[in-house]
Amino acid sequence: MSAAERDGGRRVVIGIGNEYRRDDGFGPAVVAKLAELRSTGPLPCTVDLAISDGEPTRLIDLWTGADLAVVVDAVRDGTDHGGHRYELVLNELTGLAEGRSANSHRISLGSTVDLAQALGRLPRHLVVLAVGGREFGFGTGLTPEVAAAVEPIVQRVRELVSATNEAKRSTAARTKDDPVD
Repeated sequence: MSAAERDGGRRVVIGIGNEYRRDDGFGPAVVAKLAELRSTGPLPCTVDLAISDGEPTRLIDLWTGADLAVVVDAVRDGTDHGGHRYELVLNELTGLAEGRSANSHRISLGSTVDLAQALGRLPRHLVVLAVGGREFGFGTGLTPEVAAAVEPIVQRVRELVSATNEAKRSTAARTKDDPVD
């Protein structure tokens, strides 16, 4: 049994974005903070960290075979202010492909999920953590509202990957201790 299986299956955190397009760098900023935390211990080593430009086939390749995939992205949410946080789970993404794109990339995440489903390459659990961004033009640095969302999203990612571990351990403990008839 691999370490990933012992710890609750393969888990991957994918930061979508481009650090040279202002708020679009939110996903990579969260992944960078998680990598920093992993080097000091509070993030399990068995969690894969990745950055993606959001291209559907590369995104699907990153989450294929994962028990849990957490996708972190900045979105155009139609508000005048940035920083609003969103959390979506797989069943809430159904139907996004037909509507207006919910992110700053050409092909919506909903379309990517639909494609992955058709190919049989969805992760077992998919959670999208997003923040509403305001500035997606050329330049570096997140707007203050989006920068303020990095720490809360990092904490939520840590909760999600830890919950996966605890749920698996709890199930394994119940199975091991249950009497055999």
